[in-house]
This record gives sequence, structure tokens and C-alpha cells, in this order.
Amino acid sequence: MPEKIDKLDIEILIELQKDARKSLKEIAEKLDVAEGTVYNRINKLKRMGVIEKFIPIINHSKLGFDLTAIIGITAEGKHLVELEEILAKEPNVTAVYDVTGEFDVITVVKFKTREDLNEFVKKIAGMKHVKKTYTMLVLNVVKETHAVELDKLADKILQ
Repeated sequence: MPEKIDKLDIEILIELQKDARKSLKEIAEKLDVAEGTVYNRINKLKRMGVIEKFIPIINHSKLGFDLTAIIGITAEGKHLVELEEILAKEPNVTAVYDVTGEFDVITVVKFKTREDLNEFVKKIAGMKHVKKTYTMLVLNVVKETHAVELDKLADKILQ
């Protein structure tokens, strides 16, 4: 029988999204369960692929990468996956999305300078199977996270 996610799993995920460095003991105390239960649940969530890894959330601006751009790319269809794999290996690319609509691929990129962005866009536009690019500069970041509000979505997750 496949493993399922329950309310306790969601509560553990909520705590980990707040601070993945919380100790098992802290999470257990907060949720009023045994430390071993938290340990086992986290391992279950890892096995299920719900938790892929624990990483710090880095403020790229503090490292000088103040320039964020979103680039829409139209590609030759049969080379789409190949292009996405190339883009995913670029060090300034933080996301590559295979999308529907006007573009085939959307990438999110972060750079220190306009010159670096300009060089990157020209590199992408010059790639063999790229038909068109459309670059949008981010003026202000209102929200940027990989977290979703699990507490507000719990009912939908448990369905």
C-alpha cells in the first residue's frame, strides 16, 4: 500500500519550512509527539520525494546579484528538452519552466550587472534551436519563495 501524507506530516513540513535547522526535539515538542515519530515522518517524506533536500534560502541581492530577469524563449519543438537541459546548467539560472502559451520555456535568471544579463540574452538568442527570446526585468520583488502556505492548503493536500 502506498504511503500517504496526513495532518502530522503537514505540520512537520510547516515547521521545516519555517526553519529546516530546527532540531527533531524542537519540532516534537511543538507538535506534542515523540522525537522518534518526527524522525520517522521526515524519513518517510524523503522516501516519498516530498522532501528533496534541505538548503539555505540565500538572499542573492546580498551577494550582489540585484538584477533578476524572466526570459521567455520560443524554441524549435523537437529540440525543446535539449535546450532546457542546457539552460538548467547555466550558473545564473535559478529556474527553468516548460510552459504552455506564447513561449515554450520560461527561465528566471539573476545577474550582478546589465552587461552580464545582456551577454547571457545574446548567448541564448544565438543558440541553434532558439527562435525568439523575450526578456522582462524585475523592478521590485513582492514575493519570492519556494514555500507554499501548507497550513492554508492542508485540506486540499489531504484530499
